[in-house]
Formats: sequence, C-alpha cells, structure tokens
Amino acid sequence: MIDSQGFRPNVGIIICNSRGQLLWAKRIGQDAWQFPQGGIQQGEDAQQALFRELEEEVGLVAQDVEIVAATQDWLYYQLPKNLIRQHSSPICIGQKQKWYLLRLRADEQRIDLRSNGSPEFDDWQWVSFWYPLSQVIDFKREVYRQALKELSAPLHRYLRS
Repeated sequence: MIDSQGFRPNVGIIICNSRGQLLWAKRIGQDAWQFPQGGIQQGEDAQQALFRELEEEVGLVAQDVEIVAATQDWLYYQLPKNLIRQHSSPICIGQKQKWYLLRLRADEQRIDLRSNGSPEFDDWQWVSFWYPLSQVIDFKREVYRQALKELSAPLHRYLRS
C-alpha cells in the first residue's frame, strides 16, 4: 500500500523496560540495528498493524505491553535513490510512520525473535534512550530523532508515576 506521494504507511515500535531502556534489534544476517517496524496492510489501522508487527517481529502480544504514547502525526523518511525499486508500480520513495512507545509488562524472556517463519532480527539488547540516534542507518536518523524527541516526555512522565 503506497500513498499518492509515494510513501508506504508504516508503524515504528519502541519498547521500553522499567529502567527506561529501549529494545534495539539487529537485522538478521547484517550489522544493522534498528527499532522494530513494519507496513500497515490494506484494511488495517495503525494500532492493528502495531500489534501484528509486534508479534511477528519480537513475539510479543498486546497483553505483554502497554501503550505509553504515540506520535501525533506521521513522520516521513525518503529512501536513498539506490534503494528505490524503479520498476515497481506504484514507486515507493520512502515511508511515513506512526511511532508507538510501549512499556514491556511481561518478563523479557517472552521476547522471541524467531516466533514466526521468517524472522527479521537475530539479536537484541537494551540500550539507553538516545543511543539509537548514533547507530541507526543515516537515512532513518532524522525520523528517529523526531520520534524520540516527541516520545521522551511521555516516557519520563510515565517512569516517574
């Protein structure tokens, strides 16, 4: 599903533990780390996509987490020209994302990167809140900065409560 401007609707998932650390996942077979994310399918809303992707990518279900906050608007990033599939129709030039901040309610042992037949990640770790900005691939850095900036206040309010 691509919108009229060429952006694919997507959800970004930031999972935090009780210490305010974030789940940071390594793409399978690569030295590339990121937050879980995935496309919104036809007929799904963003929250439905969030829970589907959460289960597919990290093996967690809705009861394992609590939604702390979400970004108010779509956050956009464009793909580098070499990653745009020129022979697809319609052409996807990037993603527009709704980001969700989730608190892990279940034991971290519930995290299972191989919960489905085609895993996207092969490792994960807890990292400090701003760490991903220095580690994520360049073309996603600004959208990560925007998401973390918007979600930092709700996380800190939540951790203090």
